[in-house]
Amino acid sequence: MYPFCKYSDGTEVVFSGIIKNENGEETIQIHFERPTENGFDSVRFELPSYKIIDKEGNYIDEEIELFKTVVECGAPSFFRWAREGGIKIA
Repeated sequence: MYPFCKYSDGTEVVFSGIIKNENGEETIQIHFERPTENGFDSVRFELPSYKIIDKEGNYIDEEIELFKTVVECGAPSFFRWAREGGIKIA
């Protein structure tokens, strides 16, 4: 997993490298996670389907919609960065 960003509420966003699914298609997973008193809140999306493939904890619908927007708008960049081995920061 490669780091992407961290929000002020403690949510960290990471993304995978390229993963080939059972049909041989290239996919990427984008994972949003924040620590809580009892573990973590987490949501995991898959590209290019934009589907939520895992969700645990107490993220509210508005937060999940924001995450979905990040995934949708960032999809081309996430694929490029996954191919390049993460985000290159000078």
